[in-house]
Amino acid sequence: MLHVAVRGRVQGVGFRWFVRERARELQLAGWVRNLPDGSVEVFAEGERDALEHLRRLLKSGPPGAVVASVDAVGVAAREEAQRPFGILR
Repeated sequence: MLHVAVRGRVQGVGFRWFVRERARELQLAGWVRNLPDGSVEVFAEGERDALEHLRRLLKSGPPGAVVASVDAVGVAAREEAQRPFGILR
């Protein structure tokens, strides 16, 4: 399982769409959503190698994004993992 908050310039640059498409390519279940503080929350479940690959991709994001950090979220996700990977509003 991967549950992180991505901080930096990550809203308004297609970050959620980027995460959804990469996660689907990696056959992961889960979701991505914007948070009120300007960060993006990502919750994913699947094969360990695929999760690590997604974590690496999150560190750069799409063109236009500037990722300052990818931090583990210390609380359990309230929403279930979606299949296919989705964007929460």
